[in-house]
Amino acid sequence: MNTYLCNWLRTTGIVMGLLFAHVPSVVIADDDFEHEPIGYSKSEPDNAVSRLFAEISAGEKSLTFDPHFGYLTSLLHELAIPVSSQSLVFSKTSLQRNRISPRHPRSLYFNDDVYVGFCQSGDVLEISAVDSHLGTVFYTIDQTDRSPPRLQRQTDSCLICHGSSHTKGVPGHLLRSVFTDPAGNPVLASGTYRINQSSPFKLRWGGWYVTGEHGDQKHLGNLIVRDQRPDENIDNSAGQNLTDLGTRLKVENFLTPHSDIVALLVLEHQTEAHNLLTRANFTTRQALHLEAQLNRELKESPDKRWASTQSRMKSVLEPLIEYLFYCDEAPLTSPVKGTSEFAVDFTANARRDRQNRSLRDFDLTTRVFKYPLSYLIYSESFQQLPSEAKEYVMRRMWDILSGKEQSEKYDHLTPEVRRAIREIILATMPSLPDYYYAPVGS
Repeated sequence: MNTYLCNWLRTTGIVMGLLFAHVPSVVIADDDFEHEPIGYSKSEPDNAVSRLFAEISAGEKSLTFDPHFGYLTSLLHELAIPVSSQSLVFSKTSLQRNRISPRHPRSLYFNDDVYVGFCQSGDVLEISAVDSHLGTVFYTIDQTDRSPPRLQRQTDSCLICHGSSHTKGVPGHLLRSVFTDPAGNPVLASGTYRINQSSPFKLRWGGWYVTGEHGDQKHLGNLIVRDQRPDENIDNSAGQNLTDLGTRLKVENFLTPHSDIVALLVLEHQTEAHNLLTRANFTTRQALHLEAQLNRELKESPDKRWASTQSRMKSVLEPLIEYLFYCDEAPLTSPVKGTSEFAVDFTANARRDRQNRSLRDFDLTTRVFKYPLSYLIYSESFQQLPSEAKEYVMRRMWDILSGKEQSEKYDHLTPEVRRAIREIILATMPSLPDYYYAPVGS
């Protein structure tokens, strides 16, 4: 019998002496996603990066090498990643740590499903691509002038950090806020903070540059510490509302002089949302896979749905739904304004309804987005969730938007906001279930 089926039977309490009389003692691997039905490392990726390099291999596209930036500029262009998404991190907390310091930060660029990391004089470009079946897939591109450029998929070396409990137990993204010394080393004695949309503003962006205005809200960005045990109450007044990085680094060495606060806010929302989408995908597929095995072992109908399968799916789908509706979002207490064109670029190709409203529209006064349902519902990773998971999520979304769901966690969604979001997705999201078109309250 499959060892994961045995483990599932044990953990769900379906223990029968006759069945387990023939089951050997097993040790369950930590990385369940390496086994069926996921097979992470052995499965062929299908994402924006793999598709681009398939076209490059076929001679249909090419990347141009630049003496300073290598393939960075050309890669961003081909993947439609805006340069204005640039976010600068100066803590030594990534693969090419020896290349990173406050004077030479690592720059990150992103769109809805690809992230690219660049280090000055770095050996490689670091890439993570969101794959609708494999979660996050990691790559490097050698920064040497060759045709075609060499793309290398990375697994074990990246999964040490990016496939752990910090990323929901799936291959995913990890953003940290750390106190950083003048050389760029994290001051680990003071701890680190994982950051996403729920993180208090005051704990964000340690080890990152931040450009933009944010009123009297405090953060840890732009801060270099010399105290051996700093804490969140450290005086960082010089790092607040900073709009020019020219005194801290040579901005001409970067594609833009910005590390835009609005881009950082979007980055924090998006990376955790991708982790939750991957966990929902993997857990649903694993639960259904084990259920099918169980039905075969017990000679049940292939269609038999076990309560434990439904419970396991619900345990990952409800947190995803809450996150997509920004239920745990830390409020803004002052207006926020960036320094670059990121806000314009981010909304440029938004799907809009007849009233010109979009899920990508910013608020930036009391919350990040005006209409609190994530724009990632349009993404491949959402649209290609397993059908059982997607049906569950779509039904729960309708319960919330129609007003049927009235629990406190959704109190931030006023009737007016729910109606606006309903109207936006009815106008912009194809292939909705029929009940989305029924009158509210019917």
